[in-house]
Amino acid sequence: MIHPAPRVLVADLREHVGETVSVCGWVNTLRLQRTMQFVLVRDHTGLTQVTHRRGGSGDELEQQFEELTAESAVRVTGRVVDNPVVNLDGLEIVPEAVEVLNRAEAPLPIDEHTGLEHRLDWRFLDVRKRPAAQLLFAVQTTAEQAMREFAHREGCTEMHTPKLMGTASESGAEVFKLGYFDRSAYLAQSPQFYKQMAIAAGIDRVFEVGPVFRAEPSFTSRHATEFTGVDLELAWIDGVEDVMSFEERLLAHALARVAEVHGAAILRHFGVEVVVPALPFPRITMAEAQRVLRAEGWDPEQAKTDLDPEGERALAAHIKEQTGHEFVFVTHYPASIRPFYHMRSTEQPDLTLSFDLLWKGLEITTGAQREHRYDVLVKQAGEKGMGVESLQALQDYLNCFRYGCPPHGGLGMGLGRVLMVMLGLDSIREATFLFRGPNRLTP
Repeated sequence: MIHPAPRVLVADLREHVGETVSVCGWVNTLRLQRTMQFVLVRDHTGLTQVTHRRGGSGDELEQQFEELTAESAVRVTGRVVDNPVVNLDGLEIVPEAVEVLNRAEAPLPIDEHTGLEHRLDWRFLDVRKRPAAQLLFAVQTTAEQAMREFAHREGCTEMHTPKLMGTASESGAEVFKLGYFDRSAYLAQSPQFYKQMAIAAGIDRVFEVGPVFRAEPSFTSRHATEFTGVDLELAWIDGVEDVMSFEERLLAHALARVAEVHGAAILRHFGVEVVVPALPFPRITMAEAQRVLRAEGWDPEQAKTDLDPEGERALAAHIKEQTGHEFVFVTHYPASIRPFYHMRSTEQPDLTLSFDLLWKGLEITTGAQREHRYDVLVKQAGEKGMGVESLQALQDYLNCFRYGCPPHGGLGMGLGRVLMVMLGLDSIREATFLFRGPNRLTP
């Protein structure tokens, strides 16, 4: 029995030419010819060729290779040899032992022609077989790490707020209700109330990356019932502009890091160039955006108060044409379509000091300055039709504003949507490891 040599990653084989090593990975493809057996083995860093000359009767390796199946987990021990004829970095492994750690059943349930929904049923195989899918999660890691790094540098404290709530966090409509001992609880639609509570607790700047739940029966390419939110809240702001400035700098920092670490790989696998945006991002008021779009034929009945997906894409195209920029902040949304806790404009009380950020025509962020004055907050809640019972349910939240809460504002950003736009994906289903939607709770 040959004892396995130290494991070496495929990407590092060049440093071990002439040595005996072990490579652990999956059987990618088998070419079993009359005199030679070629097995391509794949780990998370790449592919290598294992080359074995058949020895005939009594050749154990020959028999083992004959019995291999695609995607079996193997440990191959052998000598790393220079061979310029081999496409894979001019290297091959001449095997001394092969250990089948877990034999894959055949045939596999998916292949390169399988549609997205069926691939999602076998997501572990889908991700494992496609280097582009694995790259996505490496990009996600880099982007998230860069956002954290920026937030920390800017004085943010990372918080972990509850996802079980006694009352609905934003509205009563889009929440998941569940049994909680002898009463009901709700899954958090947002860490909004808890972020503001942290501001009232004297934590100057709040940062959180965590799960968000939306009971929205939406079947679009950009909606999910559970997703990862990137949330910020900043105290002692002079206005909503402080929040927008923070976000554009955070995104520029994250995209610069992704471009530096993964730019070439993203271009190779996704055909997309990661552009580091210039600062500041363009800004346009909702009223001005609607004027521009209606002049181009959008919403001919002039009935829409918000931008629909078509309007968002048209606005992004207009801004790109005018400024060359992929991002645009849409500001000053009507109070009628914003939550009660968004601060209103002093000059135009029917407008909020809020914004959405569009990237290439997709909304990735909603943010605002919050109303921090207790009496105004209660008044605005009443205007939204929230009666005594609703206010009582929100009393813990409202109490935060009774004892000296500073001016503050923040935002919530969907990490999946950021990845979706960054990599040019058609659906948020592909920007998520295990997607959750109205019709999907498995795997």
